[in-house]
Amino acid sequence: MGLLVEVNQGEVIIRFTTPVPGKVSFATLGIKSEDLALEGGFLRMVFDFEGIGAHDYFQVPTINIAYSNDVKDTHWQCDFNGNTILDKTDHYGDSTVILMSREKLSMLEHHHENKLVLHAEFPAPINIVPEQSYINFFK
Repeated sequence: MGLLVEVNQGEVIIRFTTPVPGKVSFATLGIKSEDLALEGGFLRMVFDFEGIGAHDYFQVPTINIAYSNDVKDTHWQCDFNGNTILDKTDHYGDSTVILMSREKLSMLEHHHENKLVLHAEFPAPINIVPEQSYINFFK
């Protein structure tokens, strides 16, 4: 698979070296449950597309995050190359689906740096389920 994954407490960095097509679970990326046990309730995920050349995005680039229990009032923010493309509160549930505009991502692309940063603020400690969480960025 064309990517490198680095996991720190509350932060996951995924560097793509080639486009990875289709739906890819966090577990397939090598991320374990204990990597996503968020004691402070904060998550930062960086998706670095710098090393992949041409970007052929999926029709609706998607991030799906599933948690082990129901959570209310989770704040989500998504930035691409320093521009906020999503800022919302998910009011209740055991997962969040983030749908992005392929056109907006293409418009904001740079020649050198292309980073999608996802920030989540949960109201309490949370465990994210890697087998049920996934990304789908490329065709």
